[in-house]
Amino acid sequence: MQSSKAILYMIFSVIAFSLMNTVVKYLNDFSAYQIVFFRSIGTLFFTLPLLLKYKIPILGNHKKWLLLRGLAGVISLTCFFQSLNYLALGTAVSLRYTSPIFAAVLASVFLKEKIKPIQWLLFLIAFAGVLIIKGFGVNVNSIGLFFVLLSAVFLGLIFVLIRKIGNSEHPLVIINYFMVMAFVFGGIMSINYWKNPNIIEWLLLLSLGVFGYFGQLYLTKAFQSYETNIIAPLKYLEVVFMILIGAFWFGEAYNLWTLLGVFLIMFGLIYNVYLKRSKK
Repeated sequence: MQSSKAILYMIFSVIAFSLMNTVVKYLNDFSAYQIVFFRSIGTLFFTLPLLLKYKIPILGNHKKWLLLRGLAGVISLTCFFQSLNYLALGTAVSLRYTSPIFAAVLASVFLKEKIKPIQWLLFLIAFAGVLIIKGFGVNVNSIGLFFVLLSAVFLGLIFVLIRKIGNSEHPLVIINYFMVMAFVFGGIMSINYWKNPNIIEWLLLLSLGVFGYFGQLYLTKAFQSYETNIIAPLKYLEVVFMILIGAFWFGEAYNLWTLLGVFLIMFGLIYNVYLKRSKK
């Protein structure tokens, strides 16, 4: 079933992005621009050779939509990394994943995708779970809040643009546009903020692009395969994975509020998918 394949793609994407966020958390001494730069290098290492190997036209068929998707990606990624200078990682990650709500709104306006009132309720339940887990509302810096919400809006726009592009473009072409633009922007902007990495930091910085490549590849495949308002909310799972990684890697502890938040997120997501499948 097409929906099952799309959901599986998104789960793979979420795991990869969770690992990438973990590395970013560890490398918080580096500027957002330098992280964006290295994030792009590691991915371009995959995309450019593959495009050449399979003789895929690098410029694609719909340059306007591809450029818009790339621009939205650079803005979203940079704003998210910038927000980490003002917000706790948990709060920033939680707030950024309001993006499926923005995606659903934009998709209903521009793609005419229908959303039931109960689905809006489920989105809110899932979002409430995110807020409970990460403790939104305590010492939230207004500048950081601005950056992370702007990141979420543009991430939602990315979901819609990928759906708009559909299967008319190869996923590698879409990713490559984003990464080339991130490489140029991140490289130029990081000149005045450059910090020389040690060997371990070099490896970790380059790994950002590897995790990012697989995350982006499966994200693109997911949105090309099925409706935005079904696939986008699955991004909430990244918060759950971050909790697991945090517990086993950084020694973060669970509590009853965390368990309640996980339950609300899973309930909202699973029931939303059930509702859409029951219509088929």
